[in-house]
Formats: sequence, structure tokens, C-alpha cells
Amino acid sequence: MKNQIINKEKLNDCTYLFDVYNELIVNKAKPGQFIILRVHEKGERIPLTINAINFVENTIRIIFVVVGKTTHDLSLLETGDVILDFVGPLGNHTEVEGYENKNVCIIGGGIGCAISYPVAKGFKDHQANIYTISGFRNKELVILEEEFKKMSNNHITCTDDGSYGQLGYVTEALNEIIKRYEFSLIYAVGPLIMMKNVVKIAEKNSIPTIVSLNPIMIDGTGMCGGCRVEVGNKILFACVDGPDFPGHLVNFDAAIARNKMYQKEERKSSCNLFKDVK
Repeated sequence: MKNQIINKEKLNDCTYLFDVYNELIVNKAKPGQFIILRVHEKGERIPLTINAINFVENTIRIIFVVVGKTTHDLSLLETGDVILDFVGPLGNHTEVEGYENKNVCIIGGGIGCAISYPVAKGFKDHQANIYTISGFRNKELVILEEEFKKMSNNHITCTDDGSYGQLGYVTEALNEIIKRYEFSLIYAVGPLIMMKNVVKIAEKNSIPTIVSLNPIMIDGTGMCGGCRVEVGNKILFACVDGPDFPGHLVNFDAAIARNKMYQKEERKSSCNLFKDVK
């Protein structure tokens, strides 16, 4: 059945993996694109990146973290349940061609690794040499490590507290790896401050960067304007112009400020949600 959950896995205390049946999206999706879903009639629309495609089962894989009411409601669905709306593929796909036998560094921070994985695979499928870095707050939040190791020439897992892998941030690992290899491109996705700092390092070393921006998004077709970002002194929409943008052109300070606009309301909603859960 269309939009039916074929497989559900709990990756850690707050992260879930769903394989969802949708033949139309399977036949059209490419690395870096996303879907927008709605759990039920009274639910909000949220974007989630396509993590993997299974052409045999006609399923789309999504990975998400429970951070609010919608992702909480989504996490309560079980195998066999049907997601009300599951629309895609949306956005422009990542340009993975043209890097044959060239070194590409793929960086993911937190749940951003669910995005960086299909992009890394896309580059790998087009004969690029892949070097991957994944960063997490602690050991319990690490995901997709084995998958990255299988495709990468070299993979580094970092944790902020040093409870697993290399102690420190992805930027520290990046500073180390660019001393050993010459990169034609750096691709980064994760927290805005992380991407901002990755771009700074890349610029110092004259390495082009692509960042994947994931601002607030509602309709996914450029009509609402909720996902507007400043890129190269122009206002663009992440849903139709992105989500990938040249890192050195992104106004990260404006993006960070805009990302904080609804923090008060989000905290209030979270408090009400977890009060109800208890």
C-alpha cells in the first residue's frame, strides 16, 4: 500500500529509521533530495531527507530524531501503518558527477549524517574517492558508522565528549585530514554553526564547499517563503533553489538568527508535549 511503513527500527533512544513504500518516489529520487510528510490530518508538514532507496522493495528510507510533536507522533507509528501524506522527491539533487578519481570529503553532524550518507554514496557510485567525517555529541547518538566505513577510503567518527571515536568536533578532524589529502570538494550538512566553521576552514585552504541547508519548511514548493535563505546577497528558497548551496556564498549569521525565531514557541510546545507524554 502506498505510504505504508514496511520496516521500522529504533537506532537509539531518540532516532528512528522507517522504510516506506512509494514506487513513484523510488523511481524519481536522487541523492540530496527530500520528502515532506504529514502524519495525520491535524499534523504539520515536515521535510525529511531520503536516506536510501530500495528498488526491489520500492521503499524510501527516512531517518529522523524525535525533537517535537510531529516527530514524536511519527515515532509512534508501527510497521504496517500508513503515513497520511508522503510527497516527493523535492528539491534539487546533489551534483555528484565530475569527480571521478578525485578526493571528496563528506561531513555530517548529528542527524545530518542521514543526509550525508546518500550523498557520499552518490559520489562513490560515480567513482570519486570518498573520505567521510561524522560528528555526534556522545556515543549513544552515533548512527550509520558501519555504512560509512564500507564506502569510504577513510572514515572518522567524532564525539564531543570523547565517549567514542575521536574526541572533538568535525572541524578538528577536517583540519587533520586536509593535511594528508588534496580535496576537490567538501560537502557538509548538520548544525548551522558546524557548517559555518567547515566553510571557514575550506576557504583558508581554497577548497570549494557545498552545504545542505534545512531551514523551516512548510509546502516545499517555494510558495510559503518559510525556507528563505540569503545566498550570494540574494534571497533564495531552500526547497526549490536548494537544499545545496555553495558554502562560501551562504550568510550563516542570518540563517542562524532566523533559525532562532521560534525557539520560545518550540520550547513551550516541547514542554507541553512531554508533560502530556508523562
